[in-house]
Amino acid sequence: MGGMRRRLMIARALVNNPELVVLDEPTTGLDPQARHLIWQRLRSLKAKGTTLILTTHYMEEAAELCDELMVLDHGKILDKGTPRELILRHVEPEVVAIRGLEHVDEMTQLTKGLDVRFEQVGDTWFCYMHDARELVARCAGHEQLIFIHRPATLEDVFLKLTGRDLREES
Repeated sequence: MGGMRRRLMIARALVNNPELVVLDEPTTGLDPQARHLIWQRLRSLKAKGTTLILTTHYMEEAAELCDELMVLDHGKILDKGTPRELILRHVEPEVVAIRGLEHVDEMTQLTKGLDVRFEQVGDTWFCYMHDARELVARCAGHEQLIFIHRPATLEDVFLKLTGRDLREES
């Protein structure tokens, strides 16, 4: 469905200021600006007391809009709580995503002596830590590495709970 049609569909659903709004993948196919405008409208409805129920594969969207959420995989509820509760319960607070390492031996050597849990998804290694400063310094010393240091997100929770990427079909 095109972005304009999706925006029109959402506008029609919200026109009468309903008490309950159920949306299935509300921002799929929208550009970032349109997505943020929809989020702003939905947050405004929430602030006025409207109950929102939505399904989404966009973890950023879930974090932005949901007070409570359930992580589902193949129809099974894996866990539920606030976004913050889920992150605190399942993953360490800091993540370093690293590309440029081909073998687990290289990752083991890079993280030697550090308190780290890591896993590989595709060509990226995700390192979960309480304090990533030393790993970031080590990565900076390797020109071939591409890395990002960031806070843990709901996507990290999904990966941990399901053992797979958001884009995998199986």
